[in-house]
Amino acid sequence: MLRKMGYAIAIAFLLLVSVLVGTWILLTRPALKPGGVVEAEAAKADPARLMRHVEKISVAFFPRSYAMVENLNGVADYIASRFDAAGARVRNQVFSAEGNDYRNVIAEFGPDSDAVIVVGAHYDSAGDLPAADDNASGVAGLLELAHLIGKTQPEAKIMLVGFCLEEPPFFGTAQMGSAVFAKSLAEDRKGIKIMISLEMIGYFSDQPESQTYPLGLLKLFYPDKGNFIAVVDRIFGGSARQIKMIMQANSKIPVYSINAPSSMPGIDRSDHKSFWDLGYPAVMITDTAFYRNRAYHTADDTADRLDYARMAQVVDGVFACVSAMGRRR
Repeated sequence: MLRKMGYAIAIAFLLLVSVLVGTWILLTRPALKPGGVVEAEAAKADPARLMRHVEKISVAFFPRSYAMVENLNGVADYIASRFDAAGARVRNQVFSAEGNDYRNVIAEFGPDSDAVIVVGAHYDSAGDLPAADDNASGVAGLLELAHLIGKTQPEAKIMLVGFCLEEPPFFGTAQMGSAVFAKSLAEDRKGIKIMISLEMIGYFSDQPESQTYPLGLLKLFYPDKGNFIAVVDRIFGGSARQIKMIMQANSKIPVYSINAPSSMPGIDRSDHKSFWDLGYPAVMITDTAFYRNRAYHTADDTADRLDYARMAQVVDGVFACVSAMGRRR
């Protein structure tokens, strides 16, 4: 009897270990080594320039909710001017919602190709808030990325897009700026290599227990300090692991990835959702938002709370991804 009990306990233990290992592999897509190293002399993101962008967007154009059309137009003009200064081909995509006109601002680099690379960030805010991390940080990263790409000669088309109307009440609707843009690509039968959504990339903490998760189980696989950047993909998506590997090889910041169902809170809460809905490969790069930044959607989400040195490392990693994935093979 004791021997049978011992066998049963051993089998149960092995099953538990198998489930945990399988869950770890499915969620985190571990990589044995980084990959996709970009040339050492590649340009690097500038923390001071990132800070100026965040301050400009979160202060000069405060507030920038959907009701503040004049301020949103001011941000759009600012984005367009920075895209133009980087040498991009710049255009506006105008669309209507609740009787007002809004704009996606589009920058194009490189020659036309069968499949484009899209990087986007939304510039509107949730209510009358400074919204420095959410999402002036993502827009600043987008503008710095334009600056870096403008110094290169991309082999494939790269499209950088400042999206409007990501926040409620338009999130998940046809009037969401990224939904308008993704639909236009589908109508033009344009292929996408990858869409990268920059959603809150500026808040970091080295304090223990500063990082939380939607499920307690995730604490077994991810750090308890909010000092990393996350790459978020669908449960069976194939892009997060590749992007994580390239970012790890080209940036000093720790990079983790998660492949999870949209039912997990936070997984689809940004512009990548619009591309998932149309079957395009897309990921979100994020500091994990409300799972780390307690100022999320509050008046305390201000420019002085962000870590621009680590933001620059995130942009370096994204630039490496765009450079590596944009090469013709």
